[in-house]
Amino acid sequence: MDFLNDIPWMLIAASIAKTLFLIFGVVLPIVSYTVYAERRVSALIQDRLGPNRTGFPISLFGFEKDLQLFLGGLGQPIADAVKFLLKEEFTPAHVNKFYFWLAPVLAMVPALSTLAVLPFGNYLFGQKMVVADVNVGILYVFAIASIGVYGIVLAGWSSNSKYPFLGSIRASSQMISYELSLGLSAVPVLLIIGNLNLSQAIQYQIENGWLLLPFTDGNLTLRELLLWIPVLISFIIFTISMFAETNRLPFDLPESETELVAGYHTEYSAMKFALFFLGEYAAMIAGSSVIVVLFLGGWHIPFLPINTLESSTTPAGIALGFLHITAFFAKVVGILLFFIWVRWTLPRFRFDQLMKLGWLYLFEIALVNIFITAAILALVK
Repeated sequence: MDFLNDIPWMLIAASIAKTLFLIFGVVLPIVSYTVYAERRVSALIQDRLGPNRTGFPISLFGFEKDLQLFLGGLGQPIADAVKFLLKEEFTPAHVNKFYFWLAPVLAMVPALSTLAVLPFGNYLFGQKMVVADVNVGILYVFAIASIGVYGIVLAGWSSNSKYPFLGSIRASSQMISYELSLGLSAVPVLLIIGNLNLSQAIQYQIENGWLLLPFTDGNLTLRELLLWIPVLISFIIFTISMFAETNRLPFDLPESETELVAGYHTEYSAMKFALFFLGEYAAMIAGSSVIVVLFLGGWHIPFLPINTLESSTTPAGIALGFLHITAFFAKVVGILLFFIWVRWTLPRFRFDQLMKLGWLYLFEIALVNIFITAAILALVK
């Protein structure tokens, strides 16, 4: 039994606590209220109300008014969750049942697994606010995120229906195409930072200014000014590619309702459909978090002190730790609102336009941008 003494129980307990806090305390509530925000923002854009009241329909039992639990429809995500839980789990007879059940899990798990290496804060209670601080964090993100397409492909294939199958084929070709530009657009950032560790990426931006806003350290050098142009190009390509990777408008060809009913999840209902729904928004959160870490300084707040391991257990250090976590997710929410605004503003691409943009423009621009960044780094040291 001596081997039990060699197991780092405190490290395991801390990792479990951070995982539970990240998923159940932050990500799932943000997912739920991103759906609510999407409905409200789309209603504002379309000059209508959207969900603005949620409660118990006690008027059905003779009362004068229904019981309102939250103002402004803030209880709508709770009502949606209850609806998904109570709906009948219907599996069509013609589907391949094993893969039909496996597909929603494969759509949800990679998006949540990606969050494991993303630093969502500095030190708090003597712990670094990242579940797994691995040295190849960005490679892990790209590797795990690419697995999400398998869930979509299996959903379309196992449904044994033409519309889901067409949606899954579109999704696979779209994700393969835009993963190239997504990965290449991150290379200039990695060249500048000189490290694959995402915590080190944030540390570099603390010392030298955010990559997208290099003046945030109070200083702006010629090197940072010259590198800002390729960084801006990388940011634009990375963000566009992330729209395509998460199947968001104007890249929602895999589930375009006007052509494919609902695409790859046409045959799904109840909680299996909810997993696809949650997986899409969790992927949006993961993608937004990567953008924040690589380009917007992560949890860093300019001109405020940085927490240390020793000070993270003091009252001031605890407050600062929570402030850094809040700053990180505030940036993520800002990018999510941008995702929502684009969806309800731009029309959907044709599929040939989508593929042309990925292969003939973004891929080549991202490749040239790597050489531009390398040249600037060689000339201005």
